[in-house]
Amino acid sequence: MKRVLISLLALSFMMSCTEKSIQYPPAKKSDVKDTYFGTEVEDPYHWLEDDNSAETAEWVKTQNQLTFGYLEKLPYRDQIKTRLTELWDYPKYGTPFKEAGKYFFYKNNGLQNQSVLYTTTDLAAEPTVLLDPNTLSQDGTAALNSIEISNDGKYLIYQVAKSGSDWNEIFVKNIETGEILSDHILWVKFSGCSWYKDGFFYSAYEKPEAGSELSKSNEFQKVYFHKLGTEQSADQLIINDPVNAKRMFGAGLTDDKRFLLISKSEGTSGNALDLKDLSKDKSNFTSLMKSYEYDFNPVDNNGDDLYVLTNYKAPKYRLIKINTNHPEEANWVDIIPEKKDVLQSVSMIAGKLVANYMTDAHSKTEVYSYEGVLDHEVQLPGIGTVSAFSGKKEENIAYYSYTSFNTPGEIYKYDFTTKQSSLHFRPEVKFNPDDFEVKQEFYSSKDGTKVPMFIVNKKGIELNGSNPTLLYAYGGFNISLTPSFSAARMAFLENGGVFVMANLRGGGEYGEDWHKAGIKMQKQNVFDDFIGAAEYLISKKYTSSEKLAIQGGSNGGLLIGAVTNQRPELFKVALPQVGVMDMLRFHKFTIGWAWADDYGTSADSVEMFRYLYNYSPYHTIKKDVAYPAVLATTADHDDRVVPAHTFKYMARLQEYGAGNKLPLLVRIDTKAGHGAGKPTTKVIEEYTDVWSFVFYHLGMKM
Repeated sequence: MKRVLISLLALSFMMSCTEKSIQYPPAKKSDVKDTYFGTEVEDPYHWLEDDNSAETAEWVKTQNQLTFGYLEKLPYRDQIKTRLTELWDYPKYGTPFKEAGKYFFYKNNGLQNQSVLYTTTDLAAEPTVLLDPNTLSQDGTAALNSIEISNDGKYLIYQVAKSGSDWNEIFVKNIETGEILSDHILWVKFSGCSWYKDGFFYSAYEKPEAGSELSKSNEFQKVYFHKLGTEQSADQLIINDPVNAKRMFGAGLTDDKRFLLISKSEGTSGNALDLKDLSKDKSNFTSLMKSYEYDFNPVDNNGDDLYVLTNYKAPKYRLIKINTNHPEEANWVDIIPEKKDVLQSVSMIAGKLVANYMTDAHSKTEVYSYEGVLDHEVQLPGIGTVSAFSGKKEENIAYYSYTSFNTPGEIYKYDFTTKQSSLHFRPEVKFNPDDFEVKQEFYSSKDGTKVPMFIVNKKGIELNGSNPTLLYAYGGFNISLTPSFSAARMAFLENGGVFVMANLRGGGEYGEDWHKAGIKMQKQNVFDDFIGAAEYLISKKYTSSEKLAIQGGSNGGLLIGAVTNQRPELFKVALPQVGVMDMLRFHKFTIGWAWADDYGTSADSVEMFRYLYNYSPYHTIKKDVAYPAVLATTADHDDRVVPAHTFKYMARLQEYGAGNKLPLLVRIDTKAGHGAGKPTTKVIEEYTDVWSFVFYHLGMKM
């Protein structure tokens, strides 16, 4: 009887939705115009860029009223939330790491908003809570970003982000007594902390003007040294650049604290690298690489030799050794030369080099001597993703995590003496992983390029073109999408859904050449790769256009906006999340200028302007086009991709698609940001809304 009642309710809702188009809240149009190389471009929703105005606040309010009013009427909503909560409710452990003779790790009991930091001297013993970020705010919106342990194990330096913002505050806790010290550092962003003697290095900006904290361009970053027990105003300036406003600086130390390393960047790709020998009085910085074009990622030192992972003259990366006394390029030594697989990371553990590779977007791990002689390959649990190994140079035991689409994070202990892995932790989940299968298939993009995709579904599905399918991708910034577990996806998969993750150009799955094939004036390759993935899935009868939903976040949100405009008939549901939607003005907000490495900007040249203008989601919406059902998501504290991108895009989409048969909605979260640190309760609430929307429009049942 209950099933019949639900079906009747669903039918009733369907009839109410198809009888008439949605009436969207009115949004004023201004006469703002910008001129680019002689071309005048209208920007009628420019006013939505002002995140402090009463008009914007009212627009947000009315949009959320419409969206939540619609979502609350959808069938299966309560069942979806209940099941999501069940799927999330299992213990989760982070990879243990060792500092000053103690182990540290994160654990979440299942539904805690934030994972708790624990410490112990014996992993087999009951651990002690070191820091519980759930106590930092009543609603769980204060998140622990990163930590650092002092050399003697006495102090914990930790960064806190509030309401999802990229802005961080630094605090210091006495591990022995539990006392929170008076040290308090503000306006920290895109920074780690590196302990040295009686304090730590960090990166920060000047205090922004009131009201501009979440939108103003981030400029003139500096590196400071903070001495414990002093005020921030007394911190020593280590490095800055008063001329180049867009230059960013990160400070790090080798494990023995001998070398201070300063990474200097001007965007999201490439960095210069400077080194200072702290063991020598009054030593100066030495430039190891002055160019900003390539990546130079220090691994650690072995005496005078610094090991660096780089894509300089090696698009798939190599490991080089630089003698700090003779750092000239002519003296560099290839330790692990470039191979066919992408070298992602290297760690120094047990007197060995542990090299983590990516082969066709999944992990492979090999162990080498310091001279680059292959010792052995680590036998991994399966085709999935391995995090970097955690261990010490002088110890033979390390830990690593492993995950795949149907395998939540497992922790393994690795013994370098026996060359064997043993299971340290496996979560108990409320579904059967063996019910699902993971495949990797390759398809041809528009220009013939072979592109891989992972396909996850229940075993035994029929390829009849009627399976509800979610296609997810990113395609940018040298970021690689590899197998990972998501409790949210399981709610979709176990109800007959097919999840597909495509590894588009623009990402890093096949090295720097793959990345560059999807940037600037090659960006259309990314969209073509995605469209090609959709067409492949339809041709192989996994699904059809009436059963296909698409999803992507940030740069992936741009992707979803662009392909929705280019091929609206190909998809039934579009889920652009925190997307970059105005490609002519993105560089004017917060850290947007750094994305020019991937996108170029509208100020670069007339050719670059025209290229961006021709795919910018905000500017390429057309009138009288049947768009798929759209549920865009953003958040009020997103200072990475400011919410104005989504606001403007959705205002124009609703204007042009006012007669659209399917809904064009935006969900605007509060006290949330770009995604990092979002509390469990908010994630479950968001995916309750997302899946309710997807289930309804793809005709799924529970």
